[in-house]
Amino acid sequence: MKTITWKIHLKSNPNDVFDLLVTSEGRSKFWSEKATEEDGVIHFLFPNGQTYDGRILKKVHNKEFHLDYFDSVVKFQLEQAENDGTDLTLINENVPESNFLEVHAGWISVLMNLKAVADFQCDLRNHDPKRTWNQGYADN
Repeated sequence: MKTITWKIHLKSNPNDVFDLLVTSEGRSKFWSEKATEEDGVIHFLFPNGQTYDGRILKKVHNKEFHLDYFDSVVKFQLEQAENDGTDLTLINENVPESNFLEVHAGWISVLMNLKAVADFQCDLRNHDPKRTWNQGYADN
């Protein structure tokens, strides 16, 4: 098992970034087509039709958000940065070696779209089920 760590700086404040992570509406703006929450479980639906039910493991307002994600643990850590911005660290633990390269690259796609949505109110995804990660599209 391996661990992935990425950092990204956002000009948006931690409160706005946290809302994108912890709300169904926020997650659907940058991460998956749908990401509704019920009883502490997020029901993800992705453009290629794949689904996953991830349990929320920890939520600390404007600071941390952890969840079970495809049988691994994903941690989002937010830190107040200068000029009211946010330094976000994503840590994905227990990633199987066989999936590491795809997951490692996949998080870049998710984080860059998070930045586009948070800082520029722009969704970079194509939302086309015929043009997904499975077909080699980075803008899935």
